[in-house]
Amino acid sequence: MKTTWKVAAAAVLIGGGIWAGSLLNEKVEGAGVTNQPGTADDPVVTKSYVDQQIQQALKGASSNSSSQSTDSSSSAQAGNTAASSSDEVKIVEVKPGQKLIAAAGAEFVVRAGKAVIYSEDQNGVADLTDGKDITNGGIVTNNHLLSFPRAGRGIQHQEGQTHPLTVMVRGGYSIQ
Repeated sequence: MKTTWKVAAAAVLIGGGIWAGSLLNEKVEGAGVTNQPGTADDPVVTKSYVDQQIQQALKGASSNSSSQSTDSSSSAQAGNTAASSSDEVKIVEVKPGQKLIAAAGAEFVVRAGKAVIYSEDQNGVADLTDGKDITNGGIVTNNHLLSFPRAGRGIQHQEGQTHPLTVMVRGGYSIQ
């Protein structure tokens, strides 16, 4: 008698579980689906279509960058000032006694040499690698990304250095 009750209880629990699961599945099945793949809301595209769109986008970007590079090279020849596109990185050499002044939003990475921050006011420059603010006269660690939020700040040689600085620059700058 005991085993009969156990088998009957197990059958009722399993049957009830299957019945409850089927009810819950019906309510959830279509709740979050608003569009199916292949419909107008979510079209399926072929690899050739994606490749074609990428090529068109690259052609448009290359024609824009070639016109910008001629503009920046002509401005660089006229007075040691350069304005480059936001993605273009230039390698700049700064001789002893010169200052590399950033335009607003420029980024520098000192690759070779010993540099310090130059600022006309008390505010500094953000060292994004260390997450610190380097104030005027503070030593710049090589291979650290520096962000210049405002124009008029820059880098210069550390006292007593005779070798030029090699700096990667993204954005506008001037050499004074």
